[in-house]
Amino acid sequence: MHRKYTAFVFIASMMFCTAASAQRIKGSDTLLPLTQELAEEYLAVYPDGDVVVTGGGTGVGMAALIENTTDIAMASRRIKFGEKMKFASENLQEAEVVVAYDALAVVVNPSNPVDSLTREQLEAIFRGKIANWKDVGGEDRKIVVYSRETSSGTYEFFKESVLDNKNYMSSVLSMPATGAIIQSVRQTKGAIGYIGLAYLNPYVKPVAVSYDGGVNYAMPSVETAADGSYPVVRPLYYYYDTRKEETVGRFISFALSPQGQKSVLEQGFVPVNMEDVKE
Repeated sequence: MHRKYTAFVFIASMMFCTAASAQRIKGSDTLLPLTQELAEEYLAVYPDGDVVVTGGGTGVGMAALIENTTDIAMASRRIKFGEKMKFASENLQEAEVVVAYDALAVVVNPSNPVDSLTREQLEAIFRGKIANWKDVGGEDRKIVVYSRETSSGTYEFFKESVLDNKNYMSSVLSMPATGAIIQSVRQTKGAIGYIGLAYLNPYVKPVAVSYDGGVNYAMPSVETAADGSYPVVRPLYYYYDTRKEETVGRFISFALSPQGQKSVLEQGFVPVNMEDVKE
């Protein structure tokens, strides 16, 4: 990936900080399985450590960070202005670390013959302007639209990138977690939703997406996300209070190490620097 990675630069000496009490990590469901895997590998290297990882969504993680009930907030979007103001009101100073990149896959029921959509078509579908699959080359079937709930960073990113910051349709079906979207799309022939690349499985079908009016389409994959041909890609973040660097530093440094970034790739995410994981 040809990007500048200033946000994730971390002091190397933090690798050698001594472990304190259990590190609490909370937030994005997109980052949850990756962080759980990183925690297991981290504890294999540092058995004196202690890490507790829970989900709940980006907004939940940010709120917990402000309330000091977590040490690291997992986020699938950048911190909001309002959250920054809350940090400031509590005399906290947030630090931002990009730990991976993620392709957001648009998925439909496997029986759906539609295999590609433009950004404009997706915007129209999720805003309720297109309500039948026959209008985008599919069967005469009602489109059933599934989305993440409003506290989700994935919800926010999809709105910004795909809907051009316009509002979702009022009748969109909000799901509390990615697994619920997968189950709903699997069970509903006319369904459409969106999930992180790492969650793709045979029970849902990803569609190719075009951001240039249908000239070029790309399927979501680590490779297309890394080379820039797939357009719906976002950074994934860890946020923490700078005063807790000694507490969180060793884990974050591990996540950004070649070993940690190799795990990022193995879990279906895009490393912050592909060069770090090449054999």
